[in-house]
Amino acid sequence: MWGELPMKYRRDLLTDATTTRRNFLSGAGIGASLAAIGLVTAGSATPALAARATAAMRNGADLRLADLVVVYKSRRELHLMRDGERLRRYTVALGGNPTGHKGRQGDQRTPEGAYILDWRNPNSDFHLSLHVSYPNDVDRQLAASRGVDPGGAIMIHGLPNDRDAAAVGHPRRDWTDGCIAVTSREVEEIWASVADGTGIVIFA
Repeated sequence: MWGELPMKYRRDLLTDATTTRRNFLSGAGIGASLAAIGLVTAGSATPALAARATAAMRNGADLRLADLVVVYKSRRELHLMRDGERLRRYTVALGGNPTGHKGRQGDQRTPEGAYILDWRNPNSDFHLSLHVSYPNDVDRQLAASRGVDPGGAIMIHGLPNDRDAAAVGHPRRDWTDGCIAVTSREVEEIWASVADGTGIVIFA
């Protein structure tokens, strides 16, 4: 599931998510969504891929919001989940060197593991963008052990503001530097359906 990462770091990625990431939506809904993708068993206690939503969601915002985003790199798919069911599915393009977990700046890889969509940029060069919380503590430790910069600025985003899908080869070509790209119309849907603080799980 975690590409080329050694088993120790595969375990540590989930441990890090469990002990340090506290922004996933708590309750039965996120548990069902995690169970649906095989991260926990149905009915089990949600690990700390569960804690709190944004203030807007806690105060009763749109119940159609996704409680989890799931990316399957090998299938080039992004799923929006809610209460264990898929709301929507999108075809994505990835970094130019997509196989394996991101390990350093400039490797053009999309990270694998459990992260948070923690902030967004309405003035993106790619229409709209939502930030993935890579690198986490384990990513930084792994990069430090190799003497490299882990990189960052991994986003879900749309098409370049000055080019269309045909110009970049979307979605048949992986054209980003490691980000997860959809069309500009699709990123508008994702933007409206995903609150800051929502979890994202990226599979190989």
